Formats: sequence, structure tokens, C-alpha cells
Amino acid sequence: MPRETGRKAIAQNKRAWHDYHIEETFEAGLVLQGTEVKSLRLGRASLVDGYATIKDGEAWLINVHIPEYTMGTWTNHAARRTRKLLLHRKELDKLAAKTKEGGLTLVPLALYFKDGKAKIEIGLAKGKKDWDKRQTLAEQQAKREMARALRHRNR
Repeated sequence: MPRETGRKAIAQNKRAWHDYHIEETFEAGLVLQGTEVKSLRLGRASLVDGYATIKDGEAWLINVHIPEYTMGTWTNHAARRTRKLLLHRKELDKLAAKTKEGGLTLVPLALYFKDGKAKIEIGLAKGKKDWDKRQTLAEQQAKREMARALRHRNR
């Protein structure tokens, strides 16, 4: 059987891009149980309420929902358990320093399989104010209208 290659998306956190200014992104591995991997292969996960934290020099993913595997038995996992993130030491130290500064948090942005291994993209983020959100929406609408006008002009 050939090995998996490429990137297969499982879940996106679009709300994070709406609620936060993403300053930097990092790719991390996940420590998962067998039934969690099977549930992810079915494309079932939610990143909406999740966040990451650094405790005792280790990164942890908290409150990400991976539903129980339907064919699982008594060995099934808890849906919202805390999962360990696998990052390089330099990345961990950098993230720990940035989050201690204040005002910055770690938010999961995307969950995917990369060459058969489960990966998560986390972002170093700063919260947006309400007026920032409105301004971002207005900019997006203006871009859409300009693109629409250019499309119609070229006809």
C-alpha cells in the first residue's frame, strides 16, 4: 500500500481570523490516541473553542473537540481532552516568551494530515477590538466590489 503524501485538510478555524490579528504561525505535531486518529480520518473535528498554552516547557492544546470514534469500544477517547503539541525547543521558548509579554495568545488555525501525520497550525495572535472587526469586514467588501467591477468591465 503506498504511503500518503500531500496535505489533507480536516478542520479550519475561520473565526480565529475574524477575532484575532495573526502575527506568526507555527506547525506542530499532535500526540493522539488511536481512536482520535480514526475520527480525524473521517474529517470530524472542531477548533472553534480551542486554544494552546505552554506549561512547564511543554505546549498543550486545550478544548479542541475531536468527537468519539463511532466504531470505538471502551477504549474510546474523551472528546475535549488536553493534547500535547510537538514543537522544537527553540519554537517553544519563543512562544513562551511572546505569550508572557501579555496581550498575545496561541490559537489553533487549521488541523490537517501532512504525509500521513496529524498536524496543527497554531497562530500567535492578538485580539481584535470591535472596530477592528468592522474595519476588516469593510475592507473585504471593498475588495469584493472592486473585483466584481473589474470582472464586469472586462466583458
